Amino acid sequence: MSLFGLGRPRLTTLAAPGYIDRLLITFYCMRLLRSSLLFLIGLTGIASSDAESVAVAVAANFYAPMDALVQDFEIRTDHDVMLISGSTGGLYAQIVNGAPYDVFIAADARRPALLATSGLGVVQSQITVALGQLVLWTADRDLIDGRDLSLLQDDRIRFLAIANPDLAPYGEAARQALVAMNLWERWASRLVYGENVAQAYAMVATGNAEFGLIARSQVSGGDGRSDYLLVPQVLYEPIRQDAILLERGAGNAAAIALLEFLSTAEARAIIRGFGYRLAD
Repeated sequence: MSLFGLGRPRLTTLAAPGYIDRLLITFYCMRLLRSSLLFLIGLTGIASSDAESVAVAVAANFYAPMDALVQDFEIRTDHDVMLISGSTGGLYAQIVNGAPYDVFIAADARRPALLATSGLGVVQSQITVALGQLVLWTADRDLIDGRDLSLLQDDRIRFLAIANPDLAPYGEAARQALVAMNLWERWASRLVYGENVAQAYAMVATGNAEFGLIARSQVSGGDGRSDYLLVPQVLYEPIRQDAILLERGAGNAAAIALLEFLSTAEARAIIRGFGYRLAD
C-alpha cells in the first residue's frame, strides 16, 4: 500500500563548520552535471517524460547509507536525487528559512514533527527510517583493542570529539552517555566539537582527537580487531532517523517515490548493512 494511502589542540581547516557539507554538495552537483551531460549526448538512454528531481536534506550520519540508497533508487527509477548533508539542527534551520528541499531525513523525530505542526512538512509522511547507534571510535586501533568504555576514565587522553549537542542528535546522545557515566565534567575541558557528526569523525581521522563518540554507520572493524566500542543504548535516548516529505515536495513524484522506497525490504537491507537498527 502506498505510504500516502492515509493521506568530529584546535580545530583544523578540514573541520571548519560547513567544509564537509560543501564537499558533499559539490560532489553531488558534479554527479548531477555528469549525468546531465551524458543524457545530452545520448548515453543514458531515453528518460521517462515524468522523471523528476528531488533535493534531500540528510543528517550527516546518514549520508553514507543514503548515498547507497540513492544509487539503487536512481537505477530503479528515472528520477534524479541531490543530497545536501549537515547537522540536523542546521538543516532544520535552513528549511524554516526557506531552503528549497523536498525531503528531510533527520537524526531525530522532534524536528520533523516540528516541521509538520508548523505546516512545512506533510504530517502523514513522517516515518522512522532507522535507529542510530552511538560508538566510541579511534583511528588507532592499538588505543582501543581489547579494552572497554572504562578507557574514558584515562586522563592521559587529550581530546574527545563529539558533534555539537545543540545541533546534532548524535552530539546530544554523546553528552547523555557521558553524563550517565559521570564523566561529563571530567571531559568538559577536553571536548572538541564538530558542527555535525561527520566533522567529529574528521577530527579523529586527521589526528586532532584520539577518540570520538560518533555514529556506528561511520565506522567498521572487519578483521577481528575492533576500532570502536558500542555504547550501550541505556546510556542515551534512542536516536530515531525520521524522514518527512516537506511542503515543497508534496507534489513531487520523485520525492514521494523516494520516501516510499525507504520502506521497502531492499532499502531496509541496505540500511541494516550500515550498522543501523530498524524500527518495528
